[in-house]
Amino acid sequence: MRIPCVLMRGGTSKGPVFLASDLPDSIDERNEVLLSVMGAGHELEIDGIGGGSPQTSKVAIVSASSHPDADVDYLFVQVMVSQRRVDTAPNCGNMLCAVGPFAIEQGLVKAGPATTEVRIRNLNTGTFVCSKVQTPGGVVTYAGNTRIDGVPGVAAPIELTFLDAAGSKTGKLFPTGNTRDRFDGVQTTCIDMAMPMVLIDAASLGKSGRESPAELDADKAFLARLESIRLQAGLAMGLGDVSEKVIPKPVLLAPASSGGTIQVRYFMPHACHRALAITGSIGLATACVSPHTVAADMLGLDDNAERLDHVRIEHPSGSIEVALAYSGQTIRASVVRTARRLFTGEVHAPEGQRLAG
Repeated sequence: MRIPCVLMRGGTSKGPVFLASDLPDSIDERNEVLLSVMGAGHELEIDGIGGGSPQTSKVAIVSASSHPDADVDYLFVQVMVSQRRVDTAPNCGNMLCAVGPFAIEQGLVKAGPATTEVRIRNLNTGTFVCSKVQTPGGVVTYAGNTRIDGVPGVAAPIELTFLDAAGSKTGKLFPTGNTRDRFDGVQTTCIDMAMPMVLIDAASLGKSGRESPAELDADKAFLARLESIRLQAGLAMGLGDVSEKVIPKPVLLAPASSGGTIQVRYFMPHACHRALAITGSIGLATACVSPHTVAADMLGLDDNAERLDHVRIEHPSGSIEVALAYSGQTIRASVVRTARRLFTGEVHAPEGQRLAG
């Protein structure tokens, strides 16, 4: 019961990357295989290759694309740690960093002499991303001098440009029709740009926004209040009952404290991210330059303010910079991240699992 597998770090996340052809065609059977190989249902994922954290319990499934605007299709699967459940509603921009190198090394995309652009269609959201991978001499390199906060050392840069991220799941940048909504007496902004999120001024929930993830995760009363807001926001955004979904993501906002644009604490949705999701950074940067949102008001930006060409978002592990380009009312966002191939081999599924072929 062996399945070819490449374990990769993508940005500040980690997980196995599979070819779709190596997994069952049946969605239910595929999900059962993934739950088993990751060890879902145990806080340490002790009987699988998951890392016991939402950031290290992620799966990427890649295949050649039939779409004329894409080279490969990418399906992201969030495997729950303590529950035997998966969620394929959102995209993951960190694991997305690993897709381009994987596609080239698997022969799905021909490498260029210096860099290679891989056009990726994300199946979770139906959106497109261009990934620029370093391929000197026609070979993927992971060595370089780019450093990203939340990951030790340096590596080759991978540039991700999100081409059509607005309304990724709901069809609207502001799904409720408003730039501000009030839930449980708290002002929020519900935004869907690469990732549906509900943005909240940390001070309105009695927080500074500088707390560590461990401090926030330990405050059960705060988490219960945050979840109440998230559930109401999900309904208002047209996502229905989100109690069993990982979207929308709740995000606390606070003024920057280290020279950045804004400071955030991003939840996944029931635990605070130790850094920041790439998709989250795209939506947060967009909120910062969209008048009358909670983020823009915190920055003091109004309709007449000059639009920023980059936003630096502070998170618990450092910061991430998002470059912004404008074409009329369309905003295109880019980030530079890194990835690394960690292990190539076969993962063993328990007997009784039906596999492809």
